[in-house]
Amino acid sequence: MKDNRIYIFLPLLLAFAIATGIFIGSRYNVSSVNSKVFGLGFSKFNKLNDIFNYILEEYVDSVDREILIDGSLSVIMQELDPHSAYIPPKNLIAINEPLDGNFEGIGIEFRIIKDTVVVLNVIEGGPSKVIGIEAGDRIIEIDGHPVAGVGIENKDVVNVLRGGKGTRVDVSIMRRGTTATLEYEITRGEIPIRSVVISYMITENIGLIKINRFSAKTYEEYQKAFDELSSKKLEGLILDLRGNPGGYLSASINLADEFLPDQNLIMYTEGKSQPRNSYYATEKGEYEDRPLVVLIDQNSASASEIVAGALQDNDRGIIIGRRSFGKGMVQRQYQFPDGSAIRLTIARYYTPTGRCIQRPYDHGLAEYYYKLYQRGEEEPNKIDSTYFADSLKYTTPGGRIVYGGGGILPDILVELDTLGNSPYLDNIRSNNLMSRFAFDYTDHHRKQLLDFEDVRILDRHLMTTDDVMQEFIAYADSNGVEFDETGYAISKDRIAMWIKAFVADNLWSNSGLYPMLHKSDNDVQEAIRVLNAERNSALDK
Repeated sequence: MKDNRIYIFLPLLLAFAIATGIFIGSRYNVSSVNSKVFGLGFSKFNKLNDIFNYILEEYVDSVDREILIDGSLSVIMQELDPHSAYIPPKNLIAINEPLDGNFEGIGIEFRIIKDTVVVLNVIEGGPSKVIGIEAGDRIIEIDGHPVAGVGIENKDVVNVLRGGKGTRVDVSIMRRGTTATLEYEITRGEIPIRSVVISYMITENIGLIKINRFSAKTYEEYQKAFDELSSKKLEGLILDLRGNPGGYLSASINLADEFLPDQNLIMYTEGKSQPRNSYYATEKGEYEDRPLVVLIDQNSASASEIVAGALQDNDRGIIIGRRSFGKGMVQRQYQFPDGSAIRLTIARYYTPTGRCIQRPYDHGLAEYYYKLYQRGEEEPNKIDSTYFADSLKYTTPGGRIVYGGGGILPDILVELDTLGNSPYLDNIRSNNLMSRFAFDYTDHHRKQLLDFEDVRILDRHLMTTDDVMQEFIAYADSNGVEFDETGYAISKDRIAMWIKAFVADNLWSNSGLYPMLHKSDNDVQEAIRVLNAERNSALDK
């Protein structure tokens, strides 16, 4: 029987369908669309108009016109494919912002904890950082209006803190260790939404760059990160595209170009009304012949798959992880005067060997995502050529066999890490207790924790005794998760790892979180092993 959760969370899947996009060119205004579509038959459009009018005028209950129309348009778009979508005006800005690479506001990350707005992180270079807002600060008033103890929601806080560049907002803050309320006037500014979330030397000679989307500024961010790593002893690179749902086509082309020799085919697109358009590498690549590993997983989609597919089909680098999402279509955004838009699939894209990696979607949206969920249980955990039909096998210029059938199949498969899982850990996760405990722990011990200069020192000294774990057990119990001795014995190491990672996140944001997680990340550790083996092999020659 199919997992009912797939259907319960269908609205979330629709949101993910919009996120896993790849976009060609600029956003189009609706006036630029050829009106020949109306040649389909005037009477059909009269019928649609008449139905709306009958509902609005004659239906037994009052009906919201906008909700009716928006809902109808959403259904129409869903009938096409999983990634064509209608976006109502109220959602468009929030959906576009991550791809634009910036928004306008005060530059903080926050969470509502015990009915209080708590600053989790202050974005480097943003207005709040400049004037002295700190992680752990409690915002109690905004523009003279109380926001603590009044049942405020996240969206309400966002609405009052965001605003046009150059506008001002007053905030009143309580800070641990001070008795007086701190008053700040913040001038809103442009806040970057970074797509390169971490870049650092994970070993003495191996660098890692993680990209979580392909925005308008991704290539620029990548170049900056790469230049910083290149100033060190960079001999091997890990490009982490796990969980990256896609974004702009141009960003993925530019990134792939960095790793491929001049005139290598990166990909091509083709559609009913879109003639074949091929994209080739240029001479600009700065990392064309040094050791490279790309990490992907089941949530790496569209633009991520273009990069992974281009490298795999050109025999460049090693792909490690799990089969990617399987989204092989290209959308164009058309915007309407009321602020709404559609994202319409206009072409399919193909990897250099001719693979279209789009998964089948002819049984509906729920089935489409259910198959993704189910795939991990059905596929072999090793690459077995007998599992794939001959029609799904393609040959690279170097003579390697690569596979179609939906998504990019890695060169090295790494199973999902389930070691340490238990029902006790599941209950802890479902209540978000490790993150919540880590915040409280950091908040109470921030000054002492910041004496640890970096994540490596924190890792060596935090939780060297069992005191913190006992404190966490009591915290979990007080929040409704009863202690399970068997489950704790199974999951203790994993719980400790996540608490340390979340503490590091609270102290140094992504620069603390990811290095702590990567220590026990099987994909990353396999990538390091592969790059070290390649380096040692080169030294032996």
